[in-house]
Amino acid sequence: MRKPIIAVTRPYERSKIAKDIVEELGGEALLVPTLELRHFNSSSLKKLNKEKNKLDWLIFTSPTSIEAIEEFYPDFKDNLNCKIAVIGKKTAEIAKKFNYNVDLIPEDYTAEGLLESFKEINLKNKLIGIPRTFSARDVLPQSLKDKGAEIILAEAYQSLIPRDVVRIELLIQKIMENEIDGIIFTSPLTVENLFKIAVNETELGAKLSVDVLTVAIGPITSKKLDNYNVKNIYPDNYTVRDMLELLFNKLE
Repeated sequence: MRKPIIAVTRPYERSKIAKDIVEELGGEALLVPTLELRHFNSSSLKKLNKEKNKLDWLIFTSPTSIEAIEEFYPDFKDNLNCKIAVIGKKTAEIAKKFNYNVDLIPEDYTAEGLLESFKEINLKNKLIGIPRTFSARDVLPQSLKDKGAEIILAEAYQSLIPRDVVRIELLIQKIMENEIDGIIFTSPLTVENLFKIAVNETELGAKLSVDVLTVAIGPITSKKLDNYNVKNIYPDNYTVRDMLELLFNKLE
């Protein structure tokens, strides 16, 4: 009996966990990143490093932001005297790996979930640092500003379409030829970049809706798929394991 083939679109450096889970659940993982992450020592990140001792809060929205800081400023956490919030279990794990003390992690692993956790915290005139990609949504920094906080938004990495798009083109071909059983998307950009490469967005969206089990990691990524009219599902807990377990349960 053929193993189900599951396409994993997340960046290579984040793919191993997904690959291991797919194989554990009895499938074959096809790793085709539609997103490339590049650490970037931007002027805004340099400013954050310079102003770090003035921070009241530091917010990590992804593991990549922590890894970028560690690459460019390995002494960043030395004498750091602010509270730290993270979005997501994996981000919390990476923060602890690099000896950051996490003070706040929301139950809902989204910007909206973090904002809900800040609901009862007075942020007026507080300085908050947010290292991230500038491709991310504006909801978090803007909502924190609305609560009276001052924000240092620092570009720690860039989220780009991979230089080599041949593998993405081959993935689209496999999807169109019914060679893919399921596909996972872990961020809105993994969706958007796939459709940017597609010759016919409408045909690809229809194929993903009808012949491929399409799974998003959570509601934000799901909404992006909705924009392309792709029928999709997402788990109650926004983790890679939960989305893959949901996928395999639906395939049975």
